Amino acid sequence: MQNTKTIEVPVLIVGGGPAGLATSLLLSKYGIRNLLINKYRWTANSPRAHITNQRTMEVFRDAQIEEEVEKLAVPQAFMENNVWATSFAGDEIARLQAWGTAVDRKSEYEQSSPSSMCNIAQHVMEPIIANEALRAGSDMRFNHEFLDFTQDDEGVTARIQDRITNEIYLVRAQYMIGADGARSKVVEQLQLPLKGQHGLGCAVNVWLKADLRKYCEHRPGVLYWIVQPGSDYWVGSGTFICVKPWDEWVMLYMYDPAQGEPDLSEEAVIKRAHQVIGDDSVPIEILSTSKWQINHIVAEKYGHKRVFCMGDAVHRHPPANGLGTNTSIQDAFNLAWKLALVLKGHAGTGLLESYTQERQPVGQQIVDRAMRSVENMLPIANALGFKPGQSLEDGQAALDLIFGEAGNSQQKRAELHQAIQLQNYQFNCNGVQIGQRYQSCAVIADQRPEPKYLQDAELYYQATTWAGARLPHAWLHDRRGRQFSTLDLCGKGQFTLLTGHGGDAWKAAVAEISKEISCPIKVVKIGLGMDYFDTFGDWEALRDIEEQGCVLVRPDHHIAWRMQTLPQAPVAELKTALKNILSI
Repeated sequence: MQNTKTIEVPVLIVGGGPAGLATSLLLSKYGIRNLLINKYRWTANSPRAHITNQRTMEVFRDAQIEEEVEKLAVPQAFMENNVWATSFAGDEIARLQAWGTAVDRKSEYEQSSPSSMCNIAQHVMEPIIANEALRAGSDMRFNHEFLDFTQDDEGVTARIQDRITNEIYLVRAQYMIGADGARSKVVEQLQLPLKGQHGLGCAVNVWLKADLRKYCEHRPGVLYWIVQPGSDYWVGSGTFICVKPWDEWVMLYMYDPAQGEPDLSEEAVIKRAHQVIGDDSVPIEILSTSKWQINHIVAEKYGHKRVFCMGDAVHRHPPANGLGTNTSIQDAFNLAWKLALVLKGHAGTGLLESYTQERQPVGQQIVDRAMRSVENMLPIANALGFKPGQSLEDGQAALDLIFGEAGNSQQKRAELHQAIQLQNYQFNCNGVQIGQRYQSCAVIADQRPEPKYLQDAELYYQATTWAGARLPHAWLHDRRGRQFSTLDLCGKGQFTLLTGHGGDAWKAAVAEISKEISCPIKVVKIGLGMDYFDTFGDWEALRDIEEQGCVLVRPDHHIAWRMQTLPQAPVAELKTALKNILSI
């Protein structure tokens, strides 16, 4: 070991999935050197995750890759329909307008964010993040595997193996991030307590090519749920997930390992695909197959001392709601700025405690929500009359009731409609996607009580400047008439203080405080004739403070502190707030 080479770097990132890549990109943008280790030869080699929600697109907007992602993504308009049918060529049973595309939800989604949802497969998204991180200065080593680590009061020492040469070397870092997925070595070695259940269901993904244009162009969507009589009662005979309209797909189906492992031969998989499509004449090319399990797992804490974990390493759940990659990237957005400020000497290490305090409850929320969404699929099967072990004849008779005129057909159709509406909690859950409110040591408790939710908190996002909430989006204009979101004024690794008419004292307070507190703060004045014009009056309607009050926004767009009006001693008030937030 005496001759083992050692590399020194401020931050070591283990894992090159969405969480690790996003962390590397953000740290590099913030001026922090980092080394990312990935055991594989490059980024994801199959579609895997695909739904990208507005909050994640806001992270990409902050990191200046939103436009590049949009160029390669399937736009929100093509995500409109969730379709349930007996096959692509068969009878349609139900349809749900999804991902905020319905008339009654579209304006809410547009009002809540400057960014739109999109559908971009993981193997398309990850290279965008990786290449931009490399351009920003990140150091990445693929085909390099993390073996183990030790940590002390000053840092972390990890052993890494080059999988090409088999050379083992050391990396000495001030902090290490475990973003190494559901089989995380870092979580295992750190002995983070995990709670929940493994193996709640077994599924197969088949990545394939099949031109289904004639079955999809008139009803564009991401998910096509095919329900046919037989024993495949939970998610139907096969769910087709659109990777690329309308000729590239992932076919998902469940199986019971107690009845044997599924036949994944090309012949068997093509036969099933043709059955689901309902048209044997469609040419099918199988690109890959894989098996996976449904888990319901979350870590009770996300780190220990100088090692932090994120992404699937600490929250593992079904793909329902499309929350996996989104939550992972948002973990990165939460932690990266905190590490950057600590490493630059602008904040104390106590700031890092807020990572678990803020993100673990979110992880618990999304794991529970995804599992409930899977359970909420069962009422559809019940309404259709499908049961485990049911014969083909009995299943067809139950399905015929939905289309028929029998005495209980009307009741069955009503049950089906109710079951489909329940799916809004999976496919139109804007509150879950964008409405998190943090409570931690990095948020100063608000002077006012938390605003009550006026609608279902999972389905609907409720904008508020209450401390801990994400800054509400509102469109503003500069003197040249250019349009900016309130979110565009913030982020980029620094704090932003928003004020308005009569708020000049805040700018003076920031200048005064900077003599003692090194953390940079940008001051932005919003109002007619000011830095940014609130010409629509949308910010005035949302800000919930007086013009001369202030909202202090963290680099991750969450509100750290606010004052309803200008106090008698703004310097003292702001200094106290910042010292508490930054743990200095």
